[in-house]
Amino acid sequence: MSKIILTGDRPTGRLHIGHYVGSLRNRVTLQNSGEYDEVYIMLADVQALTDNFDNPEKIRDNILEVALDYLAVGLDPAKSHILIQSQIEALYELTVYYLNLVSLARAERNPTVKAEINLRGFGSSIPLGFLCYPVSQAADITAFDATTVPAGEDQAPMLEQTQEIVQRFNNIYGETLVMPKILLPDNKASLRLPGTDGQNKMSKSLGNCIFLSDSSKEIKTKVMSMYTDPNHLRVEDPGTVEGNPVFTYLDAFCAQEMVDEYLEGYETLDDLKDHYRRGGLGDVKVKKFLNNVLQETLTPIRERREDYAQNMDYVKDVLKKGTEAAQEKASGTVARVKENMRVNYFA
Repeated sequence: MSKIILTGDRPTGRLHIGHYVGSLRNRVTLQNSGEYDEVYIMLADVQALTDNFDNPEKIRDNILEVALDYLAVGLDPAKSHILIQSQIEALYELTVYYLNLVSLARAERNPTVKAEINLRGFGSSIPLGFLCYPVSQAADITAFDATTVPAGEDQAPMLEQTQEIVQRFNNIYGETLVMPKILLPDNKASLRLPGTDGQNKMSKSLGNCIFLSDSSKEIKTKVMSMYTDPNHLRVEDPGTVEGNPVFTYLDAFCAQEMVDEYLEGYETLDDLKDHYRRGGLGDVKVKKFLNNVLQETLTPIRERREDYAQNMDYVKDVLKKGTEAAQEKASGTVARVKENMRVNYFA
């Protein structure tokens, strides 16, 4: 059986470093590994409209912003199909069929959906499209016969629901759909990168992000204002590393060569942590080191992004060709589904 990847993002704004360590960096590695026969990267604009239906221009404007981020981090159109969800008609049809396999109670207890409903303050006025978007996501995954879905740990409940839909469909209609598996980042610090405020997951809506496209000055300003250990009031005070966003970011981004380059007097990152724990190390020094680490990581990404932004016709062509390839693949899945459901009346 072919090994196929499906993953993507909601185009509600520029992507940030949480996206990078949580999925983008790994996508590039997987794309270049040679282990996968097909790779599909989705701009999930239909999903984004479930809570932005009254502001479609926001989604339209950010399609190209996210596409620029994709190309800048190293996603290669020669190896990955970058597609726009709303332009794949087969996905709508599969969603309708799958809705019959999911109860209202099951949809309501999805922990990821529950958390996002609370975050957006829907109360009892939950749009059905939002409540049911895990079903739409199942259509996205199965349409491309995806075997592997690289994602952050917050998406694990979504994959579980997709697996339930696949199992139930296959039990009723015969072996039709491919069972997908989630692929989590192997760097534990990357599973859920906190925001710069230290209180929440990094989120565009909460204003606690460092974006991939941020300028050098913006990155430095955000790093130097980051939340750390509230009890580390003086340099000589012992500090807490666990749960400290500055050290979480270092765990996610810092390579040994960066320690050698920017951290005089320390042989490893663990040495820096030990010094902070016992006291005598100020937050400013640690933040300056983190700034150097992020600048080295993000500067080439930002520069590539700026180059691609000078040729938007190319970016649009990448999306068009990727979407056409995705439509062909998904149409084949729909034909197979309809055949096994016995609703292919004119075949």
